Amino acid sequence: MEKIETSENVDVLKKQPKKNNNNNLKIALFTLIAFIIGVGIMYFYMVNNPKVVTKNRTVSETKVTEEAMEEAIDKVYDSVICIEVLDASGNTVSTGTGFVYGKDDKYGYVLTNAHVVDGGTNIQGKLSNNNVTALTLLGRDSYTDLAVLKMDVSEVLQVASIGSSENMKIGNTVFTVGSPMGSTFAGTVTKGILSGKDRLIETSTSNGLSNDSYIVKVLQTDAAISPGNSGGPLVNLAGDVIGITSLKLVDEQVEGMGFAIPIEDAMNYVDYLEQGKEIPRPVIGVQILDLTNKFVLYRYNISVPESVKNGIYLVEVNSGYPAFDAGLKTGDIVTKIDGEKVTTTAEFRYELYKHSIGDTVEFTYYRDGKENTTKVKLDKSE
Repeated sequence: MEKIETSENVDVLKKQPKKNNNNNLKIALFTLIAFIIGVGIMYFYMVNNPKVVTKNRTVSETKVTEEAMEEAIDKVYDSVICIEVLDASGNTVSTGTGFVYGKDDKYGYVLTNAHVVDGGTNIQGKLSNNNVTALTLLGRDSYTDLAVLKMDVSEVLQVASIGSSENMKIGNTVFTVGSPMGSTFAGTVTKGILSGKDRLIETSTSNGLSNDSYIVKVLQTDAAISPGNSGGPLVNLAGDVIGITSLKLVDEQVEGMGFAIPIEDAMNYVDYLEQGKEIPRPVIGVQILDLTNKFVLYRYNISVPESVKNGIYLVEVNSGYPAFDAGLKTGDIVTKIDGEKVTTTAEFRYELYKHSIGDTVEFTYYRDGKENTTKVKLDKSE
């Protein structure tokens, strides 16, 4: 009896592990199926409801951008001044914008455009706290359209941080602070992007043979710039000034094209302007006229060879100056400066002013229908 019972018990024990293995297999299979179904449901939900994830990401990015903009504005806002030029009777002649870029123990120093402070010596500035302070013109330069003024240091609320435009990329966010239409809208902030760099813009005033055309290298932005914004800062999201708003392309068919002088160019000249000194530039002693001005050519009976289509006509070459010393004569037609073509007086000045006093520059010119070259040493200045 005992052996039979023992044998049966052994048989039962031998069968039990098989039953447990089957159960474990079923549990594992069920778990796997449930996981697959769960993943499928999540995938189906995400595909058909993408707005949930997108919305969270968009809100987060917008929040960061707004905070960065607020901080950048705070960093520069109180340095900006609404500039008003008054006549002898106290009437406003012109308005613009400037900003404090530096200070010492006595004065705060303000950068603006030269054209903003034309036409008057009585200049005042309205600060962001609505206080009005007297401004004194130290120096101005029409070619760069820059001017420096000073104010009592006790009136300075903030000094702007000077940045760099060189590392800025097309599409980067920028903004301006200015006084469109005068003091009524002082402190207006407009936002846009950096639309272009190294743009060459030509502007000119002419009268007979006297042509003051010149080219300036500028930044382009679609941030709104209106009359009164001139001289204000163009600022990046770090709150650093990268340019000085100066020009606006005026055309009924064009919108969103504003321009600013790169801050690096402006800061190269502030030392001269603070001291009221002329910015040193090479002068070669010539009076010039470009060949596109057919009316003036005819009026002054100036004949040009048919083979020469473009260039700068030398109306007069003054003795004792570099051009005369290099052998250039009245009637010569300059076509290149250091290999760069010049077809207008603005291009002529631009290429010439790229060089420093003391440089030796090659001029290509036509005389009697033949092309020649000569070396001009830029050793004289105004």
